[in-house]
Amino acid sequence: MLATRQRLFDTLAISASALCLVHCLALPVLLMLVPTLAAYLALPESFHIGALLFAVPTSILALAAGYRRHRWTVPARLAVPAIALLALGAFAAPEEWIETVLTVVGATLLAVAHALNWRALPHRHARDDQPA
Repeated sequence: MLATRQRLFDTLAISASALCLVHCLALPVLLMLVPTLAAYLALPESFHIGALLFAVPTSILALAAGYRRHRWTVPARLAVPAIALLALGAFAAPEEWIETVLTVVGATLLAVAHALNWRALPHRHARDDQPA
C-alpha cells in the first residue's frame, strides 16, 4: 500500500515536471508562431507559484516515502536544489528568459530525482529478498 502511494506521488511529480517543461519550452514557441493565440493561451504569473505549491508537497511526500523504503539519499539531494531553482524562477528571476532557464533546469532535475526515487524501489526489494 505504501509503495503504491509513493509511486503515485512520484508519477504525479514526474508528470508535473513534464507539464512544466512543455509550458516553458513549447508554449513560448507556439505563442511566437501564432500571435493571435497569445491572448487565449497566456497563463498568469500566479501559475508558477501554484505549480511550485503543488511540486513541493508532492515531492516531499514521494521522496520521503521512497527513502523510508530504499534508504537512498540521492533523489532527495537532487530534489533540494531542483526545488530551489524552481522557487528562484517563480519569485526572484529579474527577466523572463532567466525565469525560463531556472524553471527548465529545476523541473528537469526534479523529474530526474523522482525517476531515481521510483527506480530505487525494485532494486531495494531485490536486495532484501536475498539471504544474508
